[in-house]
Amino acid sequence: MLRRIAALVVVGIALGAGSADAQESTNAPGLVEVTFMPASAAYVAKKDGKPSFGNYGFGTAVAINVNPYVGFEAEIGTMIATTSDLQFGDLNSNVKAPNMLSYNGNLVVAATTGHAVVPYATIGIGGLTMFERPGLGIQNDETFLSGNVGGGVKWYAANNRWGLRGDYRFGVTQSKDDAPEFYGRETRYIHRVYGAVVINMR
Repeated sequence: MLRRIAALVVVGIALGAGSADAQESTNAPGLVEVTFMPASAAYVAKKDGKPSFGNYGFGTAVAINVNPYVGFEAEIGTMIATTSDLQFGDLNSNVKAPNMLSYNGNLVVAATTGHAVVPYATIGIGGLTMFERPGLGIQNDETFLSGNVGGGVKWYAANNRWGLRGDYRFGVTQSKDDAPEFYGRETRYIHRVYGAVVINMR
């Protein structure tokens, strides 16, 4: 009796897996894919006596997918300052970190396709604008060349019209000799994560 039950369970699992594969085979990114990032967090690492700090943000991205595996993405995101316990010279610790705006062009490569869950890798280049914060000695907006590398996972709903996305990026901003001392005279490193909703446009 137990053997019959086990056999039925195995057959049921096999049929269910086959059905799931049949459903997942329709999952794929659309020609145009829009990402809405309602929540993100960025952490700027400490460097040569310059303090670390974290910002929250949001943003959006639009990708043109040349095939199910490769896409080109334009991305823009804000990083909104929080009150930070910044230890830098005679700085008042109540001063907020600067607000920032990032904008990148990314190459996105999917590790697999045809399934609901799609891991991917990405690399990109763009700019980072740091907005003025006189309390930190940042008298004017400053723009830096930036690059990023990272990856994440997309999940597509059964109707393939929408999905969810989790993403991690390691970012690098190029130093400038005339940048404010607080940020920018050395190459700085940024860790960023975000959760997003993906809309498939066909």
